[in-house]
Amino acid sequence: MDRKKLVLLLGALIIAIGTAFAARTMFAGGGAPEAEAAPVPTGPKVLVANRALAAGTIITADAMGYQQWPEELVQDAYFIDGESDMSKLLGTVVRHPITAGEPVTQGSLVSPGDRGFLAAALGPGMRAVTVPVSAKTGVAGFVFPGDRVDIVLTQTVKGAEGQSLKAAETVLRNLRVLATDQRTEQTTTDEGKTVVRAFRTVTLEVTPKLAEKVAVAQTIGTLSLALRSIADNQAELERAIASGDVDIPENATKEQEEKLLAAAMSRPADKGTTFSTGGDVSRFQRTTVPNQTKSKPAKAPPPVRTPVAMGVPAKVNGAPVSTGPAVRVTRGKNTTEVPVGSAAHSMLQQGAGNVSKAGQTVPAAGAMLVR
Repeated sequence: MDRKKLVLLLGALIIAIGTAFAARTMFAGGGAPEAEAAPVPTGPKVLVANRALAAGTIITADAMGYQQWPEELVQDAYFIDGESDMSKLLGTVVRHPITAGEPVTQGSLVSPGDRGFLAAALGPGMRAVTVPVSAKTGVAGFVFPGDRVDIVLTQTVKGAEGQSLKAAETVLRNLRVLATDQRTEQTTTDEGKTVVRAFRTVTLEVTPKLAEKVAVAQTIGTLSLALRSIADNQAELERAIASGDVDIPENATKEQEEKLLAAAMSRPADKGTTFSTGGDVSRFQRTTVPNQTKSKPAKAPPPVRTPVAMGVPAKVNGAPVSTGPAVRVTRGKNTTEVPVGSAAHSMLQQGAGNVSKAGQTVPAAGAMLVR
């Protein structure tokens, strides 16, 4: 190869390598700058909602938590770590909706005993009703605000002739307890143990239609509370999904799905109720409702209005025929039949003989036989 051509080839190779190195350096230096970490707030920790809290939500330990917050954004209404006790907020009710991550203000919570607490604890469209209970019908005091109960109606259906039917029926299910007497929170000791107390009334959360049923049920018989297990809510949810009562859209987000499921788990119901009669408990009791009224006797047929009864004498071939009582009068060999009445009376006055109802013959001027 010519020496001149070899020098030109080496020069071109050196220029290509230099150009490639320069281009690599230029692109590497012009890349996107590295993202810098967001500055961590240096302010105090404030109480924020861990999840979306709707109005009427009862605050639990997992509903809120402390989070660092910029000092310039801290307001006096916030709950600040070290200055407020979160344990005292447990059992309070959300007055206004709070989004996830939003600071909880003092005005957004209502404490038990405050004015409007019970109204804030009610869900949208719900009502509060109070039923009387005793130690026997109120689970011996082991019912606390926030628990869920069923209502059992016990009654005696009376029938005719002293017969009766003893019956118990679960009329309402999955009702939330709002208060016992005038207490809307659980009472605990200094050691944190729950105090069990007897109460005379229980306030329940129901729908407007169920409130009417509770009012009527109190006039029918005795109402008793049946405490529900916490695990029953999940079973009720699965049953509602299987029956189609809960319809979850296919394109629903996770938050929407959780909201629909939570509403279904807390929904009171009056469907699928059960009952038991005295016959289900004892063989000496009835299983059916007795007759409510005695059987009425059959009515007698109306009297037949005959011509005689209407005052019209009966006739045969144009001659009057007697249809009532009559006497036979015999004079010699002649016997006549005379209706009992004025004619017979006149005959007696004429000496026709004595009338004998026993059918005896009078041998005076003749004889009369009564038929």
